[in-house]
Amino acid sequence: MRRRALIIGLVLIMFGLFSSPLCATPQAETAEDVGSGSLVYIVPIENEVERGLEAFLRRATEEAAANQADHMIFEINTPGGAVAAAQNIAELLQDMEIETTSFVTVKAISAGSYIALNTDHIYFKPQASMGASGVITSDGNAADKKTQSAWIASMESAATSKGRDPLYARAMADKSIDLSEYGAPKGEFLTLGAESAVEVDYAEAIVDNRKALLKELNLTGAETVEVEPTLAEHIARFITNPVVVPILLSLASMGLIVELYSPGFGIPGSIGIGSLVLFFYGHIIAGLAGYEAIVLLMIGIVLLIIELFTPGGILGFIGVGAIVGSLFMSTDDVGHMAMSIAIALITAIALSVILFKIIGVEKGFFRHIILQDATTAEEGYVSNANRLELIGLQGVTLTQLRPSGAAEFNEERLDVVSEGSFVAKDRPVKIIKVEGSRIVVKEIQT
Repeated sequence: MRRRALIIGLVLIMFGLFSSPLCATPQAETAEDVGSGSLVYIVPIENEVERGLEAFLRRATEEAAANQADHMIFEINTPGGAVAAAQNIAELLQDMEIETTSFVTVKAISAGSYIALNTDHIYFKPQASMGASGVITSDGNAADKKTQSAWIASMESAATSKGRDPLYARAMADKSIDLSEYGAPKGEFLTLGAESAVEVDYAEAIVDNRKALLKELNLTGAETVEVEPTLAEHIARFITNPVVVPILLSLASMGLIVELYSPGFGIPGSIGIGSLVLFFYGHIIAGLAGYEAIVLLMIGIVLLIIELFTPGGILGFIGVGAIVGSLFMSTDDVGHMAMSIAIALITAIALSVILFKIIGVEKGFFRHIILQDATTAEEGYVSNANRLELIGLQGVTLTQLRPSGAAEFNEERLDVVSEGSFVAKDRPVKIIKVEGSRIVVKEIQT
């Protein structure tokens, strides 16, 4: 009996030893398992902030939302750009339900800092910086006080919305704030380096690379999707750049002007039309221009063509107005567009003057619409007989000359005019000049 009990006890002990792992507490996840099952979208924000970037980010966020992404990381390296585009991007970020992180890899200056402030988290690379967000106009000068005040308020609101101290956001855009301890005494915009950003809680940590960032966010094992601009978006970003717009419009005007002075239709005209096509294509992709702008442009071109064959000038004036109107309909910065059009107009006028002096109107399209034939005396065309043989003849006035009248020379009656003084009837006169039908006489003093 005791032997049976001992055997049963040993069996129970062995069973307990072998079965214990099955009941053990699960082991902790490895680093690679953290965040497993999550979907992270990684989106670059590079170069200047403009409407082309806005269109790209809108597509990226819509794609992330459609695929139920858990997190979006924006890798930022930008010197800033257009305020209007930055504000639209900020609104886009604020409306997102997906958690967002800004990873400042090099710099988030001006509009770039504003975009970063509208995300849930901010991380820095060791050498990165953020700030210097004063508003500058397209001509390089400080914006007016009203614009600056609105921008400062936007910076503060962005910081406050994500639980950050608005003082530092204000100092980035307001020179009157004294933050000497962070290298921004009164009179200078604040720019935060990585360590300073962490110190004032504008950055949560400093990380060396994307892998380290994912670890900080507990997303090491997450699936990542890198979103890059399409070719069309690259083109749109390039074309909507404030520097490129006046160049494109100048090329368009120069190409079309040169084509007017060239026989047939060739390279200059193709460049001009191509520049206009690129301008509107880029602005349509960026969401700046609608098809109504294209319709207005086509109407303007048609009116100009009709004007070339129809006298008047009204249709041409309306056509130019329609084209200019289509350009203004394709921008969100009326001031910059006005400057770009002015540059293109000055370029076109200067080129027209140069070509007119060098080439004239003997070649190109102008030769079809400008009369160049002339009737010359050498070819036998004269408006009046120029009777130079009459010079020196003497005769008698048949009427008084006051100063015009009639006189007889070699029994031929001629209409004459005195050289200025009154000449009585039956006075001797001499022909001193003949200019076409005008015969000038002088009284002979006796």
